[in-house]
Amino acid sequence: MSGGMALSFCGNSKDINAYSVDNGVLNNGCFVDALNLVPHVFLLFITFPILFIGWGSQSSKVQIHHNTWLHFPGHNMRWILTFLLLFVHVCEFAEGIVSNKVMVTNHLHLFMPAFMGFIAATTSVVYYHNIETSNFPKLLLVLFIYWVLAFITKSIKLWKFAEFHVGPQHLRFCITALLVILYGLLMGVEINVIRVRKYVFFASPQKVKPPEDLQDLGVRFLQPFVNLLSKATYWWMNPLIMGAHKRPIELKKIGKLPIAMRALTNYLRLKDAYEDQRTAEEPDRSPSIWRSMYRAFGRPILLSSTFRYLADLLGFAGPLCISGIVKYRNAKEDVAAEDKMKETYLGVYFMSSTELLQNSSVLAVLLFLALVLQRTFLQASYYVTIETGINLRGALLAMIYNKILRLSTSNMSMGEMTLGQINNLVAIETNQLMWFLFLCPNLWAMPVQIVMGVILLYYLLGWSALVGASVIVLLAPVQYLIATKLADTQKNTLEYSTDRLKKTSEILKGIKLLKLYAWENIFCDSVEETRGKELTSLRTFAFYTSMSIFMNAAIPIAAVLATFVMHHFINKTGPSPSEAFAALALFHILVTPLFLLSTVVRFAVKALVSVQKLGEFLQSDEIGDDSWRNGDISVSLDAGKKHPGMTKAINRKQPMRYQMDNYEQPTRRQMRPTETEDVAVKVTNGSFTWGNNLLTLSDINIRIPTGQLTMIVGQVGCGKSSLLLAMLGEMQTIEGRVYWSKLPDCEMVNEGNISKNRYSVAYAAQKSWLLNATVEENITFGSPFNKQRYKAVIDACSLQPDIDLLPFGDQTEIGERGINLSGGQRQRICVARALYQNTNIVFLDDPFSALDIHLSDHLMQEGILKFLQDDKRTVVLVTHKLQYLIHADWIIAMKDGSVLREGTLKDIQTHDIELYDHWKTLMNRQDQELEKDIQQDSQTTLERKTLRRAFYSREAKNQIDDEDEEEEEEEEDDDNMSTTTNRRSKIPWKVCWCYLSSGGFFMVFLMVSSKLLKHSVIVAIDYWLAIWTSSKTNQSADGGTMFNGTSLANSSNTTQPTSSTLEPENDSYYLPVFIILCAAGITLCLITSLTVEFLGLSAATNLHHNLLNKIIHAPIRFFDVTPLGQILNRFSADTNIIDQHIPPTLESLTRSTLLCLSAIGVIASITPAFLIPLIPLAVAFYFIQKYFRVASKDLQDLDDSTQLPLLCHFSETAEGLTTIRAFRHEARFKQRMLELTDTNNTAYLFLSAANRWLEVRTDYLGAVIVLTAAGASIWSLHYGVDGGLVGLGLTYALTVTNYLNWVVRNLADLEVQMAAVKKVNSFLSTESENYEGNMDASQVPENWPHDGEIKIQDLCVRYDPMLKPVLKHINAYIKPGQKVGICGRTGSGKSSLSLAFFNMVDIFEGKIIIDGIDICQLPLQTLRSRLSIILQDPVLFSGSIRFNLDPERTCTDDRLWEALEIAQLKNMVKTLPGGLDAVVTEGGENFSVGQRQLFCLARAFVRKSSILIMDEATASIDMATENILQKVVMTAFADRTVVTIAHRVHTILTADLVIVMKRGNILECDKPETLLEQEDGMFASIVKADM
Repeated sequence: MSGGMALSFCGNSKDINAYSVDNGVLNNGCFVDALNLVPHVFLLFITFPILFIGWGSQSSKVQIHHNTWLHFPGHNMRWILTFLLLFVHVCEFAEGIVSNKVMVTNHLHLFMPAFMGFIAATTSVVYYHNIETSNFPKLLLVLFIYWVLAFITKSIKLWKFAEFHVGPQHLRFCITALLVILYGLLMGVEINVIRVRKYVFFASPQKVKPPEDLQDLGVRFLQPFVNLLSKATYWWMNPLIMGAHKRPIELKKIGKLPIAMRALTNYLRLKDAYEDQRTAEEPDRSPSIWRSMYRAFGRPILLSSTFRYLADLLGFAGPLCISGIVKYRNAKEDVAAEDKMKETYLGVYFMSSTELLQNSSVLAVLLFLALVLQRTFLQASYYVTIETGINLRGALLAMIYNKILRLSTSNMSMGEMTLGQINNLVAIETNQLMWFLFLCPNLWAMPVQIVMGVILLYYLLGWSALVGASVIVLLAPVQYLIATKLADTQKNTLEYSTDRLKKTSEILKGIKLLKLYAWENIFCDSVEETRGKELTSLRTFAFYTSMSIFMNAAIPIAAVLATFVMHHFINKTGPSPSEAFAALALFHILVTPLFLLSTVVRFAVKALVSVQKLGEFLQSDEIGDDSWRNGDISVSLDAGKKHPGMTKAINRKQPMRYQMDNYEQPTRRQMRPTETEDVAVKVTNGSFTWGNNLLTLSDINIRIPTGQLTMIVGQVGCGKSSLLLAMLGEMQTIEGRVYWSKLPDCEMVNEGNISKNRYSVAYAAQKSWLLNATVEENITFGSPFNKQRYKAVIDACSLQPDIDLLPFGDQTEIGERGINLSGGQRQRICVARALYQNTNIVFLDDPFSALDIHLSDHLMQEGILKFLQDDKRTVVLVTHKLQYLIHADWIIAMKDGSVLREGTLKDIQTHDIELYDHWKTLMNRQDQELEKDIQQDSQTTLERKTLRRAFYSREAKNQIDDEDEEEEEEEEDDDNMSTTTNRRSKIPWKVCWCYLSSGGFFMVFLMVSSKLLKHSVIVAIDYWLAIWTSSKTNQSADGGTMFNGTSLANSSNTTQPTSSTLEPENDSYYLPVFIILCAAGITLCLITSLTVEFLGLSAATNLHHNLLNKIIHAPIRFFDVTPLGQILNRFSADTNIIDQHIPPTLESLTRSTLLCLSAIGVIASITPAFLIPLIPLAVAFYFIQKYFRVASKDLQDLDDSTQLPLLCHFSETAEGLTTIRAFRHEARFKQRMLELTDTNNTAYLFLSAANRWLEVRTDYLGAVIVLTAAGASIWSLHYGVDGGLVGLGLTYALTVTNYLNWVVRNLADLEVQMAAVKKVNSFLSTESENYEGNMDASQVPENWPHDGEIKIQDLCVRYDPMLKPVLKHINAYIKPGQKVGICGRTGSGKSSLSLAFFNMVDIFEGKIIIDGIDICQLPLQTLRSRLSIILQDPVLFSGSIRFNLDPERTCTDDRLWEALEIAQLKNMVKTLPGGLDAVVTEGGENFSVGQRQLFCLARAFVRKSSILIMDEATASIDMATENILQKVVMTAFADRTVVTIAHRVHTILTADLVIVMKRGNILECDKPETLLEQEDGMFASIVKADM
């Protein structure tokens, strides 16, 4: 050791020779300290080389997952101990430095070893982590040696202290004792690792394998597997969140859930807890869901609550440290050095245990550490509850799903459990329970927090604090009241908005008709009226929201006001700065729990309701005793004998686990060892009910022969379908048995293999049920795909032409969210599914009901007789078509719920002649209908045609506008990554501005100014408080007794007389200003909260109004290319976001941003030095928010997009229960449900983990801000800044930590929500039709068009300037009163011509002149209101019949009745309740298609115009009605011009003039007789084909 170093290390006091070792080496304190350095230096020297070598070879680790694998025992214990060790080292270091200041010369040995110890401890944990991830346990020996050495050296030090009478009253003794304990514990941990892993001193080290999750590279959610530090800071998420910038996060990127979080794992946990409560003593007692939830998920909730309590307690460190810093920062260290030197042992000074806490720098560091820890614990608590909540949700969903699969059918049909209820359980109740779990630790943490806060306040300010606290507590119930009111208002709003949506969707569906009749505005007004009601209820909603925001902002101000005014009156003086600002910070802490408490209580109430609903659902009836259903219990034969109802359980299906391999089907032939058996199913004296004590089927004795075709016939409602379901076990058996033919005994032995698919029944229900999947998946339904078989099935059901029409063939999505198919198409797909399945028995329930005659025959011949009979499958067919009875092998005739006859057709012919004759007459009638049916074009071709029309318009749309994603994609195609990066992280300022400006400029100005004013007033209040309290300090400080914080009352007695005379005046001057400022602050809070909400409201009003008007007045082409769903989405989801979500987000964003800015402003103005460290902090903050916003948006999208399939899967299952159970596909559907749940949960978990990632980072930033602010204020001591102002700065710095993450979260939310504004905006830019025209409406004659003369000159028409013309240079002349027919192939431009009369399409050349006026010159309203048209598809609106015929209310009743009479509807309407005011349901569903078409005719007749255009109006009417129509048109419209566009040529053979069109040109135009004579003409050939 060189002299210089030595001198400074041990200090060189004059009187003590620091280096003398006369009294023994160990008795020199300095030597003992030097000895303590040895282990630290040893560790650093050994580990650094190893670490560097290790880091060099790091690149060889390829497998990403195992390096997060933590497998040394005592892992978490070691991390916790190390953190404690670091903390104690920091204390030791602080103590050393403070003691050193007391000494005359520097004694390095007081703090140097502590510093080295800190570095060594850090190194030890880094070293340990690297060893653990690379799995070299032998290197841990180094650490073991280090712990032992450190333990020994510290023990020596402690022993020497004790010898020299240093005791626990001295801080250094306590610290050393703590270190000894910690080193000892760490030594123990290390020994434990050796004991368990046996990596040294033992012959056979233990082999370890990573857990399953980490071997599977699909698991990307690493939170459970990383080390404590990474767990606390979410470090492992960095790559994901940073990477989101370059390319969006997709489902692949977030991978699978760890096993412990999967729905299946949690379902089993919850189910066990639930079932365990069913004891043997009370088997019927319903288990409590609460208790099972507690048993399954109680432990993590307790853990989370512990974290929460720790965080709350640490939260109070903030105010206390502030009070300390303000109190002690100008405490002069006047206490004579001699007093201090009394505490000298071993030649150095020892301080008492409390003295350290009176140093303001130490307090600042403590404050920082406390904040960091508090935030870490808080986020950990949030994370644990969220993870548990998600687990609970997965478990509940699986539980509900399993219950749905076992629900008794009667429950569903008798309406005890409607689909709506089930959907609510899934979408609402489970989510509410999840949210309750998120919030439930608050229920018991908050009261504790409040009580603690009040106690501390009392300790600081005495009784007056209780006044302020009581203000807060008393206002809490008011907040709860507001919260419940909010929930009610939201319900009302929801009712109005569903009503509005119904009206809107009706308008959009019938938009073509509305435009042709010029009725848009009438309907538009009715929507506006409903919207008005909705807005009234939204106004109340906005009012309550702003009240709740106001309460939250104003309560702390009111509390502070009450407290300080009371304090003034009780103590006659204001408080000291240290007390005042600690109190201020405490009030801020107290408000949050009280504000949240109302929310939490509300959620708790909701959760109680949800649990009750869930309990009722889980207790509801199930299907029979179905041990074979849930596959958990295997059933032995003896069990079957005890319960007569269970026989089928044994025979039908072997127990099934959750596996997919049950679906590999045995080959066909193997399954037929039982051909000796001739009965497949036998029912003996069965009586069945649907569970309402009424027998639906009674006295049933039937048998179904194996491999034959059995038909069940009978009248409507005689129980045919019920019989099928009874055989499937869906009904409740009152008596009797259903036998399914048994397996031979030899097969019972290896029951697993052959019998797998034995009694799965292919069943096609009467009401067709489709999955949300491709056509192919709907038909194969989980069976392996076999091309030949698939093709045969499709041909048998004649699906090929329909599949060819679909945009992607059989890969097109159909079902709820897919393409809408017609009834016949759906039914044929269901039948195809039944045919394709490889089962022995096929049940078909009336498969012909929605098919026309050709298809039925084809299906019967090809499908049932050929395809199924060739396979020797047992077929049971329910049908009304008696002409097929000749094909049946066995017939069951039913009547009124019992069997009338059973046997072959011959038996019935001989034994029951009456019945046979009855059938014969019915068959004749059916045959006549058959002939009639053949004359008219089949309904199938019509269905196909509408389908094709739908697609062509859609394909055109696909080319033009792909849901505003196009523009974005183009940018993404650039290889230049930076463009996407910029786009993805940019804040959509333009859209925000558009939103604000639609709220009105005055409102925007009001909002901005009131916000700024409010925040400046709040700052002013606190600033005034600072000046007020500081003024006290300065006066009393003259008395010299202030610094140690004795109460002000004493100090003012000792001050000079002058200042005591000043006191009262001062207070009388400060207090009123304070009261005025507080009052102003409260009023401004009210104003701002109201302006923001009402700004949002006026923006919502304007946006919706403009959107509705734009869309209703858009050209018809717009509706052809924009899918209806997309337009409706703007009116539902997007409008909802604009109405309810944007205003609160905007409010929260502006508030938190302004709070942060004002806080930073205040700190900077008090201590300008603070601005220097602010720059790097700001940069860090910028990057954090930039990365987070992008990632959060992606994850939110993923969460939304994975939620929909899950909800759909539930409702699908509930609808298709009988089918799923008949097919025995429960396990496959469960599997699918678990996959969907897990996917959604993964997205949600990542989303909440990303939120934690952000909050931890912003909280740490906030803590650094507090540290720098405290540092700056201590440092600025030399400039003599007032204590009050320092307190002010620190209080503000504390609030920043709370609000920083809100700024980012709200920004991210606002960005997602602004997308809604953007979408609405994109529609606002569509062109409207030109409604004005070039003529004034007044110039048009009243009775125009009176003759009905039409001249078409050189007419060219296109749908869009981008597209080719559809009519090219057409010339025609129609005389007044002529009846004209237009025909031609599909797509020849017939309908386009009819639209041209109404100026609905773009006429870019030529003109149409009606009665001397060019229609392009007319205002659209006038033109369209003077012509009439009957469209191909009849459109009726919900309302009354009167409203449908005459929405403008211009006609008399007589005129309406006359029109109805002409349309042959008068008698029918008379019988309806209410006559003309009878109700028409949505889309006119309560009338048949033919009747609807006749209503449309009546509608055209009410409008007495001289030109009528019929666009294929007779396509959906039967022959009889059509003949009537033709007659009516001839008589009632005798003197008017009628243009008929014909779908079937024979309707226009009687016309005066026929125009034949082809490809947009007129091919032939003459009288029909003349045209028929030209045999090679187009018209002649069309007529031939049609006849």
